[in-house]
Amino acid sequence: MKICIDCDPGVDDSLAILFALARPDVEVVGISTSVGNVTAKQGADNALRILKLAGMEHKIPVCVGAEQPLNGDEVDFPEFIHGKNGIGNVELPPSDQKPVDMDVCDFLYQIASENEGELVLVTLGRMTNIAKTIKRYPDFAGKIKKVVSMGGTVLATGNVSPVVEANIGGDPEAADIVVQTPWDMTMVGLDVTLKTILRKEDLEYAEKYCREECKEQIHFLREEMKWYMQGARQQNWMRECCPLHDPLAMIVAVDPSVVKTHRCVTRIECEGAYCKGMVVTDLREYPIDGEYVNHCMEVDSKKVLDTLFAAFY
Repeated sequence: MKICIDCDPGVDDSLAILFALARPDVEVVGISTSVGNVTAKQGADNALRILKLAGMEHKIPVCVGAEQPLNGDEVDFPEFIHGKNGIGNVELPPSDQKPVDMDVCDFLYQIASENEGELVLVTLGRMTNIAKTIKRYPDFAGKIKKVVSMGGTVLATGNVSPVVEANIGGDPEAADIVVQTPWDMTMVGLDVTLKTILRKEDLEYAEKYCREECKEQIHFLREEMKWYMQGARQQNWMRECCPLHDPLAMIVAVDPSVVKTHRCVTRIECEGAYCKGMVVTDLREYPIDGEYVNHCMEVDSKKVLDTLFAAFY
């Protein structure tokens, strides 16, 4: 399976990326970054450091993408969740690899063209880069096999407002462009990520029993997750555990059987004091506005955790 990752690393992005790199049946062919948990530039630097940690330095191109949402709104960075540097304030050794000197739209289109019909696009942050690429290259969507996006909520409460999830709320205009695109898209939202919990002891066990070549990676994850779990305690009243947001999306991309989905026409609310960024699902018998999107509504949490750690054992 060939995967291109659009992300904003990000503590949970780090785990999602390392999981994908550890899977022998996955080939990560490119990584692009956008503003979100950190700046796009910082996110690219984090991605390069993560690639070095995984022994993949100079093997996967990384491109710096959008530094602001489509509407130009100012970005507030969630340091209490991801730390100042985005990876829980853990210092990974810098990489000698540099980001590619390309516009992110050209980068994504080139990767899609080189892997036409077999590329899985996994988005772990705001969808700004994807929306801009769709606008610039009308045939981009036709080159993608499927899209799996971490974002949104249908029935669960939001995490930046009562009804809005952070990735969608961070650039609702971009998300609306993406969900209106006629392609095979699955949204992995808070309806399932909040039910999939990673515990401190899971990482302790993994570090003890993982393959020798993965021990440094798991140790890094344990360290960065300390900060992330403190943030989860503030945000979700969790103690020494956290939801698996981005990693679940990556796992769904690799093994869709871990979730049950509901398919419906979808739009994103782009205005309003209370609902801007809300995922609007049209459940009418004859919906008239939008494209169909698969929304993950149920999850086998045990299978998710088994799948996650099996990549490192």
